[in-house]
Amino acid sequence: MSQFDSTWSFVDEGNDTPNGFLFAGISAGLKASKKKDLALILAPEGSIFSGMFTQSIVRASCIDICEERIKKSSGLLRAILINSGQANACTGNLGLQHFQIATAKIAEILGIKEEEVLMCSTGVIGVPIKISHLVKNLPNLVSDLKLNNFQNAAEAILTTDLTLKKVLIETCIQGRRIKIAGFAKGSGMIYPNMATMLAFLTCDVGIEKEVWDKMISIAVKKSFNAISVDGETSTNDSFVGINAGNKIEKRFLPIIQKGLDIVCQNLAKNIARDGEGANCLLEVLVQGAKNNDDAIIVAKSICNSALVKTAIHGCDPNWGRIISAAGNSGVEFNLNHVDLYIGSDQILKKGKLIKYDSKKVTDYIKSKMKGRYLLDDIVQIIINLNSGESNGTAWGCDLSKRYIEINSEYTT
Repeated sequence: MSQFDSTWSFVDEGNDTPNGFLFAGISAGLKASKKKDLALILAPEGSIFSGMFTQSIVRASCIDICEERIKKSSGLLRAILINSGQANACTGNLGLQHFQIATAKIAEILGIKEEEVLMCSTGVIGVPIKISHLVKNLPNLVSDLKLNNFQNAAEAILTTDLTLKKVLIETCIQGRRIKIAGFAKGSGMIYPNMATMLAFLTCDVGIEKEVWDKMISIAVKKSFNAISVDGETSTNDSFVGINAGNKIEKRFLPIIQKGLDIVCQNLAKNIARDGEGANCLLEVLVQGAKNNDDAIIVAKSICNSALVKTAIHGCDPNWGRIISAAGNSGVEFNLNHVDLYIGSDQILKKGKLIKYDSKKVTDYIKSKMKGRYLLDDIVQIIINLNSGESNGTAWGCDLSKRYIEINSEYTT
């Protein structure tokens, strides 16, 4: 067996997290419920942080400060404080003050510099953090820091999520055990170019900042930037990847990249799967594109189409909506070259409708509606443009009446 035949495997237990990283998650009374709402990640000294944030020009002050602190420190940071319940966005100077109060206090307790702390928030826009509750509970949060509190931290960042989103994988390279762990939140306001999501990844391999930035960018492009629930981009979208530990030879970096891709895609798909009111995961695979960017653009256009989403919810094999969404993507292709499949059933061949059993396709979609969280809930659409050699995948979900109910009553 070649030394490059290293494969990643999923680890079920959250106790065996990447070496040197500590996690915490507690209830600080930030939410109306007694659920966990305050999390902390403490990274080893010398860790490298890389962040990708919302592209919206309406953004929480914490986003700007996080970007600034990462840039000024060249990624040499130590901790991330995360609160859920209040987005602390569109709160003016008060939001900025709350960020500074919180990061200064947690830095003091941890014995590190304030500039070494990032803060991410999620929740209702326009509502400031319950800062007195947060500050009062910071000593309890630090006391909760443990290797085995990965799940507690993952729970503490959730808002309207129905399920926990966490993943831990491991591999062995030249006798060395390597782990990558990630957790995320996200259920609504999900759209490519980040979404109303928070996601955090830790890896116990030391990788220099410039290389790490590129690796994180690649992983995010193929995962969190390739999902859609409702076409909305939020004010607080944040993804932070952290590495720490002994370095490995550069020739093994492709293995680490594969691991980053696995973790990010797993979390991204679970965000789409948990879309507000969703019943299934929609997976669109575009083949035969001129380049990978074109493939992902077409796939995202289909996933983001409200008409496609509602057709899937109604188990309606309305293939015209799929082709229309592809045509509106801005990518040039020739319809006379296109093959289209829903599940295993081919609908178009070289742009022409062929005889297919519409009831069979309907039954296929219905069967996936019943398989949510059983890993048998994926409605797959395959479209081959037959204009190149590149492929791309995006993920979404159906759009249901329940989505309207959840979001029309979000603050009431």
